[in-house]
Amino acid sequence: MAGLVEVTRGVFVATHDFCTSTTTVVAADDGTCLLVDPGISPAELDTLAADLARHGLRVAAGFATHPHWDHVLWARALGDAPRFATAAAVVATAADRERGLALADEFAPGTDHDLYGRLTPLPDGAECVPWSGPRVDVVEHRAHAPGHAALHVVDAHVLITGDMCSDIEIPLLDLDAADPLGDYHHALDLFGAVADVQQVIPGHGHVGDGAELRRRLTADRHYLDEISAGRGDDDPRLTQAWLVRDHRAQRAKISITRTG
Repeated sequence: MAGLVEVTRGVFVATHDFCTSTTTVVAADDGTCLLVDPGISPAELDTLAADLARHGLRVAAGFATHPHWDHVLWARALGDAPRFATAAAVVATAADRERGLALADEFAPGTDHDLYGRLTPLPDGAECVPWSGPRVDVVEHRAHAPGHAALHVVDAHVLITGDMCSDIEIPLLDLDAADPLGDYHHALDLFGAVADVQQVIPGHGHVGDGAELRRRLTADRHYLDEISAGRGDDDPRLTQAWLVRDHRAQRAKISITRTG
């Protein structure tokens, strides 16, 4: 794990070896912080807690962008602050708990089962994270996973996209959804409508600037169009066997849906 790096004033990112995962920290002037998608291994979570302490930061709230196992982790060293997620993500995390814990045990041995997925649903109608720090708007959608949400750190002009807008991963659809392609296009449209984004932070991959966000949105829309046409094998992000496998599964499922 790379230590916390300040990508813009008050926003820090740590990058982990597992799937180039990112943890994001939004700092407030009073020394508290919002901790988004902390990961991945128990040792990294403890190191993260130590890094926060060195920066004089105390976790006031957490946020899980979506219900997949590597985004709902926690450690006792991070404290007992509320960990928010959309209501749909909370339900999905609970429903998939057994499988999620099995994956956590496989890829992050020693995961604290008691703290895994202990999420608090956002209040009904909440448009931003309920904490006392900088305003962080919630952009809820249905792409990739039920209850997925991006976070817009308004004054910092940062968009935290969860498992979307990656420079190293293709769009990964929720193939259990009624309209996987439509859901994904809608989410990309929501991201494109966020004004004045100067930094994009994906859940897996590297931080980019506003121009890079626009490039990734274009690349992702192109990929969706390609698999709709039964193509997409030449996407430059298909560099790992598991991505090729998931790409082929997506293309096949979309093809069946189109012709069914």
